[in-house]
Amino acid sequence: MNGIKAFIGKEVEVEISGKTFFNGILIDLGLDIIVLYDGWKFLYIPILHLHNIKERITVENEQTEQPPDGTPFQPENETLSYRKVLTNAKGQFVEIYVTGNKSIHGYITSVLNDYIVFYSPVYKSLFISMQHLKWLTPYTTKLTPYTLKPEELPVVPSSISLSRSYEEQIKKFKGQLIIFDMGDNPDKIGLLTELSNNIAEVVTASGKKVYWKLLHLKTVHLP
Repeated sequence: MNGIKAFIGKEVEVEISGKTFFNGILIDLGLDIIVLYDGWKFLYIPILHLHNIKERITVENEQTEQPPDGTPFQPENETLSYRKVLTNAKGQFVEIYVTGNKSIHGYITSVLNDYIVFYSPVYKSLFISMQHLKWLTPYTTKLTPYTLKPEELPVVPSSISLSRSYEEQIKKFKGQLIIFDMGDNPDKIGLLTELSNNIAEVVTASGKKVYWKLLHLKTVHLP
């Protein structure tokens, strides 16, 4: 980590899980998260998903625009950490990336032990494993998701009582139709009939039983 600190304030190239690449200025470094500024927005990237980082050699007209003063989600003199960033981001419009080829827009309503509850105008309440959140970026103050009016995006905490852990929370959906990973696979949509020892049993529309390792399921929401 001490070696990466030498890149703070410099142009870097970053590769994260999913063969995703970012270029920008390394703004800050915590024990479990980095902050990158790409010329338009701040990117908060958990180090869990960092594959490599290296200094980017640029010519004058390729240099990233310098960031504005201060960083979102990080009060002055507060130690940078993944959990604190998530907590400080609660209620603010953000874009996050978890799975597939699309990001999710909305805001965090709760931060639990190993998952967050995220409200999306499209998916409503999503339960997202913290270990699978690849990156998070704040909206500018002038924008709202899908240009919806603020009154159309009320902070709507889930009416479901929340457990401290991701597995215990999903157990509460036993006997209900659920969608894992935003339905990127038809076998991840169905009736949750059992969840024990980190294995979820799902019955699909055709009546087929599919067993999923919860560790690899990134999100869950109810239809």
